[in-house]
Amino acid sequence: MSDSRHVPVMLQRCLDLLAPALERPGAVVVDCTLGLGGHSEALLTRFPEARLIGLDRDKEALRLSGERLAPFGDRATLVHAVYDELPDVLDRLGIARVQGVLFDLGVSSMQLDEADRGFAYAQDAPLDMRMDQTTGISAAEVLNTYPPGELVRILRAYGEEKQAKRIVAAIVRERDKEPFAHSARLVELIRDALPQAAKRTGGNPAKRTFQALRIEVNGELAVLERAVPAAVKALDVGGRIAVLSYQSLEDRLVKQVFAAGAATTAPPGLPVVPERYQPRLKLLTRGAELPTEEEIAENRRAAPARLRGVERVRADVE
Repeated sequence: MSDSRHVPVMLQRCLDLLAPALERPGAVVVDCTLGLGGHSEALLTRFPEARLIGLDRDKEALRLSGERLAPFGDRATLVHAVYDELPDVLDRLGIARVQGVLFDLGVSSMQLDEADRGFAYAQDAPLDMRMDQTTGISAAEVLNTYPPGELVRILRAYGEEKQAKRIVAAIVRERDKEPFAHSARLVELIRDALPQAAKRTGGNPAKRTFQALRIEVNGELAVLERAVPAAVKALDVGGRIAVLSYQSLEDRLVKQVFAAGAATTAPPGLPVVPERYQPRLKLLTRGAELPTEEEIAENRRAAPARLRGVERVRADVE
């Protein structure tokens, strides 16, 4: 398991960030994005008294991580769920508060490395991109059925693609001849549609379109928008959250939730700020922390990572 796909991103930093909350006896930590279980295995090893709840929407990921975490017995509870379902999962398990939460956002290594899932633009595969293949619509259905204006919106909003109109015009022209089914045809179409200057920067020209389709298919930003506040709400005083993001849209959303929680909500001009207006969160990272050059050399998938952490410093005043 030495190849890069099995190296958890910024692992040591995540463990150190969560440590003060998870060293207490009986601590519960939620890995909201279990994947292949690398972060979870390290959490259970480093904090021998902690209990772990692992969530993933991908059944294959749950099966593989279940094998990996089997030695920890009943200290690990794995659940087939999307991470915005965190409140329901904790409710079902009878857990009122947790001491740690970890999010490792984006596509898991396993999903990128399995050719038939259609996440990677570097290899030809069916255009699926569903993290949970038991539900929802595929990327091919999005490409073949969405109105042009909606496709332009998705590419701009989720892929930050400046050439969205040009790409969508080509998609619509081509899908009328034959519906899209495989990734290679889409990659080729994007290359042909882009002006020369746009092809010279930022790696593979299909990257932004694939990101946009993946976010749309899995509802990723909407899920994250619900999940981060839910995690804050579930957190015990003294509990901590660590979030690894891989693109600016996710990182911005996390930053906004954390910044709002770390700010006072008092009306201006109060001589003394009452308890209910005091910040609920304390920021643990100055801005977003980046991986070291050594980490990137060891695991190229760490390169775009951005880590943010917060600690819960006040309970909600009902």
